[in-house]
Amino acid sequence: MTESSVFRYFWLFGLVNNVLYVVILSAAADIVGPGLPKALVLLVDILPAFFIKITAPFYIHKIAHAHRILGLIVLSCVGMVLVARRTLGVCIVGIILASFSSGLGELTFLQLTHCHKQPSLNGWSSGTGGAGLFGSGAYLVLTSILKIPVSQALVLFSVMPFAFLLYFKLDKGDYDSLDCDHIEQGGVLEHSSASTIEPIMKSQWVLMRDHVSSTFSRLRGLVVPYMLPLSTVYFFEYLINQGVLPTLLFPLDESVRHPFFFHKYRDIYVTYGTLYQLGVFISRSSGSLFRIKKLYMLSILQGVNLVIVLFQSWFYVVHSVYPIMLLVLFEGLLGGASYVHTFMNIIHEIDPSEREFSLGAVSMSDSFGTLLAAFAGIALEPRLCSHQVGSGRPWCLKE
Repeated sequence: MTESSVFRYFWLFGLVNNVLYVVILSAAADIVGPGLPKALVLLVDILPAFFIKITAPFYIHKIAHAHRILGLIVLSCVGMVLVARRTLGVCIVGIILASFSSGLGELTFLQLTHCHKQPSLNGWSSGTGGAGLFGSGAYLVLTSILKIPVSQALVLFSVMPFAFLLYFKLDKGDYDSLDCDHIEQGGVLEHSSASTIEPIMKSQWVLMRDHVSSTFSRLRGLVVPYMLPLSTVYFFEYLINQGVLPTLLFPLDESVRHPFFFHKYRDIYVTYGTLYQLGVFISRSSGSLFRIKKLYMLSILQGVNLVIVLFQSWFYVVHSVYPIMLLVLFEGLLGGASYVHTFMNIIHEIDPSEREFSLGAVSMSDSFGTLLAAFAGIALEPRLCSHQVGSGRPWCLKE
């Protein structure tokens, strides 16, 4: 299989894996309404995925990739059908199922890039960025412009996960010599010392203890160079997206110029999401062009963005939506760049014997930062909204 074919396959896998996650976040205002913080949807949308990622290093090697793919399809399709029901309790169950699928899918396909090399990572990163743009953009067009009912718009996305079946058309002959044949049977490369120091008669409990100890030891070396900068970028950006952006609103009357499709206040929030995902798509597609090694600079810049939007929400300094739209686009550029260049650095810097483990393990970092942002956003958005109402800006309470 050619490098361009590998790129296209992984681009599609990235698109399909992330699109439901994006659509659910875009629909947050429609799912919970103006009375509940949008970060509640983010919390439910990220917690199951984070649980999968944080526990996976201890057992995921026992599950064959083919079985994972079939699980992704079932979880995603059923989850999205439940989300489309629009009843809050049923929606939450659907979001949980879709989140499990998203976390398992990201872990699985990132590990596969270990065998298919940089074209697959470039394709996956660009595809996940494309998922953001496609998901949020399609939801904006369907609900804000075409006026299709939210439930019907949501159920349309439930057929997309069947594209995962294309996994079975990947040419396994492309796997290089790093023992990638374990993928079909289940089982991940273990540290080379594991098989040589463990006596054959060791008890299962001791084997498990040693495996857990070894896993934590391998994780520690990934924290500072990769996991911490990725986590902080995602904490800042998702606190912006779900905790602050729902309050960056403007009066929908003749006193302020705004896009023609701003009919309701939820349209502003959906538009922010689309612009953010546009930035993510652009920067996640940059992996083949250059490499950013100073990952902490992205964290600092994203932190500055958070300070700016908090200032705007509290003091209402800017009275036009357009500068805020540009800032949201820049925020997406930083977030997407942090994701793709973190994994690019792993590909280039980590020893091949540890690379597959590292790619899967570091994938928990963005979910961890997002999870912290969800908890913070649940407290932050109501506080900002309350202040705005007291200042004569009650738009955050309107649909």
